[in-house]
Amino acid sequence: MKRTACAFAVLATTALTFGAAAAPALATPGHARSQPSTACAVRWGTNAKQHGPTFPVATPVRDVRAGQHGCFDRLVVDLGTGPSPGYRVRYVSQILSQAEGKVLPVRGHAKIEIVVRGPAGRGYHPLAVNLVSVAGFATFRQVRGAGSFERVTEIGLGVRAKLPFRVFLLGSTQGWRLVVDVAH
Repeated sequence: MKRTACAFAVLATTALTFGAAAAPALATPGHARSQPSTACAVRWGTNAKQHGPTFPVATPVRDVRAGQHGCFDRLVVDLGTGPSPGYRVRYVSQILSQAEGKVLPVRGHAKIEIVVRGPAGRGYHPLAVNLVSVAGFATFRQVRGAGSFERVTEIGLGVRAKLPFRVFLLGSTQGWRLVVDVAH
């Protein structure tokens, strides 16, 4: 049976979830054989994920971008420098506008609410209907701004179905990046 990298990710996640030893890493053409990151593999699932302070910080949301990978679609929220911002990412039945609470239409059979505990930065449009184009993506259907109020910024992500996802925060001297990967 031929295993792809996607199948391996699912197998590794299953093995780690149930405490079994992870399957050996598969080598792909042009890439060295390496072990999977157990920290990321364990966090794939459909449950809510949150991290960091529950209070807003001054680190602003600067931009949102998206990319396609072999097994998942990726959304990256670019943030400024400053304290590590907290976040909450979860499936919801509908996306509501920040502060007003109005239901915002978002394409897709499932919706993910992304809450960043930081304000909208200069040049970022927190209520844009299409923050980034995701035409042709396997999983993403729409990325929509849901507003920014009292230094909390929300983003609505429409996806084709309720699929496993992972979330992590990367930091550098250039600023923070919140990464949301949703499986195909």
